[in-house]
Amino acid sequence: MPEHTAASRLQLSGLCFLLQILIIILFAVFARYSPESSPSLCSQQLNCSSRNKDSGFQHPRYRDVHLQALLGFGLLVAFLGRYGPGSVAISILILAFAIQWAVLIQGFLYFFLNGKIYVGAQSVVSADFCTAAILISTGAVLGRVNPVQMLLLTLLGVTLFTLNEYILLSLMGVSDSGGSLTVHTFGAYFGLMVSRILHQPHMDKRKEQQDTGHQPDFFAVVGTIYLWIFWPSFTSATTVRDNAEPWAVLNTYFSLAASTLATFVLLPVLQEEGTLRMVQIQDATLAGAAVMGMAGEMLVTPFGALIAGFLAGLIPPLGFRFLTPVLCSRLKTQDTCGVHNVHGLPGILGALLGTLLTALATADAYGGRLELVFPLVARGSRTATDQALSQLCALPVTLLLATLGGSLTGAILKMKGLRSPPDTRYLENTVLWEVAEERRNRRASRKEPGTSTLV
Repeated sequence: MPEHTAASRLQLSGLCFLLQILIIILFAVFARYSPESSPSLCSQQLNCSSRNKDSGFQHPRYRDVHLQALLGFGLLVAFLGRYGPGSVAISILILAFAIQWAVLIQGFLYFFLNGKIYVGAQSVVSADFCTAAILISTGAVLGRVNPVQMLLLTLLGVTLFTLNEYILLSLMGVSDSGGSLTVHTFGAYFGLMVSRILHQPHMDKRKEQQDTGHQPDFFAVVGTIYLWIFWPSFTSATTVRDNAEPWAVLNTYFSLAASTLATFVLLPVLQEEGTLRMVQIQDATLAGAAVMGMAGEMLVTPFGALIAGFLAGLIPPLGFRFLTPVLCSRLKTQDTCGVHNVHGLPGILGALLGTLLTALATADAYGGRLELVFPLVARGSRTATDQALSQLCALPVTLLLATLGGSLTGAILKMKGLRSPPDTRYLENTVLWEVAEERRNRRASRKEPGTSTLV
């Protein structure tokens, strides 16, 4: 194992070097900062989706979104006892690469003019949305792939995410500002399909992988607090206007509150011991955020957000109790962080809710906000029914691209030379971080016969 670990570290070092050099060259050739005279990155000449249109972009929103991507997701994947430190390190690695790569790939589609990509704060926020989807995907395979595979997954995932986002937001005119479909649903099912292709039967018996302790619970506490602080800004990053009430912010807060209470309603009934753990509250909070991705700016009353959040909060405990065993035993899909229950199903619920709200949208209900939420309907280019149909069709399109892209990515990651040996324990974590148990074993092996091995 030490020899293979050393080889994996060399592979990681070489791949990081090559990718960074490639990105530096591409930035040098194509990337330029957006002119200060044009604060909006999206002009008539640039091909921009509704997400990337910026009217008076504010630095606090950029800060909140970036902190959510960096700290929120980084801490939320640290609940696995033996993979916690390594998972945080890999999350930062993915974030650092994904933002650079997403700025380029999205720039060619949205911000490309006269042979150059015009980079601004809004393009970085769009890259943060993309990074969030990739971090969700890695949650399905966390602890079972090495960092080299994670980087390749990020390389392909960012490209496929951008393709899906372009089809939905630019070609189909779908309203999904907070990413119920583009971020949560795509990220979850892309990762699940990669996990299915990489399925390793011997890993089903590795119960120690799920071992948790006080330190991971501490990470879950801090990560959940970051969700409450920053996720409303994440959901509303592309919808807040200076002259409009931030509905997406308010609806997200109400949804988070209701989803948390839903966990306290259901988990004591489902669990025999009746003891709640912080990671379960974290899952409910994520579900409440996912359901507001599309519907956050569409709901015109607070009680609608409370209902949606409560329903979303019921999904994780029910999913972990009834659906996860089926995924693992019958569909042979290992889901380390439960992204299917926490992101996938709530994202689908949010998409269906958004479709219903779109079909019921009227000028009387939205007033002047109709132009902000449904610009094509406000201009008369579409009826509310046509827009609702587009919203509904976006769901199978996203699922199709996620499953096909995940299958392709999984097949590439499964190639010889990238896979870890099947009998290697903790290899995926020890490439970057030393597991405590391995450290104790190594110390014990160095002890003289007959001496104490207490740590």
